[in-house]
Amino acid sequence: VKRVMRMATPETRTLINQFLQYPENSAGSIMTAEYSGLKKYMNVEQSFSYIRAHGVDKETIYTCFVMDGERHLEGVVTIRDLLMNPYETKIQDIMDINFIKAVTTDDQEEVMDLFNKYDLICLTVDDVVDVMEEEATEDFEKMAAMLPSDKPYLKTGIFELAKNRIVWLTVLMVSSMITGGILTYYEEAFAVLPLLVSFVPMLTGTGGNAGSQSSTMIIRCMAIGEVEPSDILKVIWKEVRVALVVGFLLAALNFLRLMIMYPGQIMICLTVVISLYITVIMAKSIGCTLPIIAKLLKLDPAIMAAPLISTIVDACSLIVYFRIACNLLNI
Repeated sequence: VKRVMRMATPETRTLINQFLQYPENSAGSIMTAEYSGLKKYMNVEQSFSYIRAHGVDKETIYTCFVMDGERHLEGVVTIRDLLMNPYETKIQDIMDINFIKAVTTDDQEEVMDLFNKYDLICLTVDDVVDVMEEEATEDFEKMAAMLPSDKPYLKTGIFELAKNRIVWLTVLMVSSMITGGILTYYEEAFAVLPLLVSFVPMLTGTGGNAGSQSSTMIIRCMAIGEVEPSDILKVIWKEVRVALVVGFLLAALNFLRLMIMYPGQIMICLTVVISLYITVIMAKSIGCTLPIIAKLLKLDPAIMAAPLISTIVDACSLIVYFRIACNLLNI
C-alpha cells in the first residue's frame, strides 16, 4: 500500500485513503466510487450530455444514481430508461425510487446475498465473483477444520499452513479422547463378547457420514438463504423423516448381511441393527441442528461441519450401542 501511495497521483491517493477507512470485508472496502450521478431536475437530453462528458473513466454507466444536493440517494435510473424516453422527460418522472440499498459498513457477504436475492447488477460482476470466491473458500476451510487463510496455497508458508491446521486438529484430538473413554468404560462388555468391537467402525463411520450429510446440506441452505434459524423445527422434522427411511434401509441390509455371516447369533444382529438405526436418526438430528444453533449464537455455521459433527456423533453412537448391548445381551 505504501509503495502504491508513493507512486499515485493526489486524486488517486485520496480515493485509496477513502477505501482504507472502511472496515475489512465491508461493502465500502470493495465498492467503486466511479459512477454516474444525476439530478432529478435534469431531463434525458441533459443526462446523456452529462454521461458523455463524465462517464469515460467511470467503472459503470449502465446504472445512474440520482442524488440531492447533499448526495443522499433519491432514485435509480438505467441507460435503458433514458433510451426509451423522450429527451424532454424529467429524470424524477422515470427514476425508480423503490430501490434496494446497502450501507458501506455492511458485511460484504450480506451485500452479496442481496445481489443474489434480487438479481442486482449495480455492483460489477468481477467484484461479486471475488466476494463469492473468498467467502466460499473461507467456508470450505472451516468445514475442513482449518483456520481461513487470505493467501494463495502455493504462496503460503509451511509454518503458516501448519498454524492454520493445528488448532482444530488439537481440538478434535482432545475431543476424540471422549470416545476412548467410552470404550474404556465398557471394556468389560468387550471381555465378555469380543465380537462387539468389530462393529464399532461401521457404526461410527455410518453415523459420522449421516451427520455430515445433514450438516453440509443445512450449511449450504443457510448460505443461499433457503433456511433461516427460525426454520429449525421444520428442518429437524424433515431430517428425522429422512433418517427414518435411510436408517431402516441400512438396518435391513445389515441385518441380512449379519445373519449370513453370523448364523444363530440373532441377538447380536439385532443389537447392531437397532444401534445403527438409532445412530442414523441421532446423527442426522445433530447434524442439522448444530449449524442452526451456531447461527443463532452469531457463529459461522461452517465450523459445525464434518470433523466436529463426526466426533460428537461417534461418542453418542458408542453410548447407544453399548447400552443396547448390555440390555439385550445381559452383559
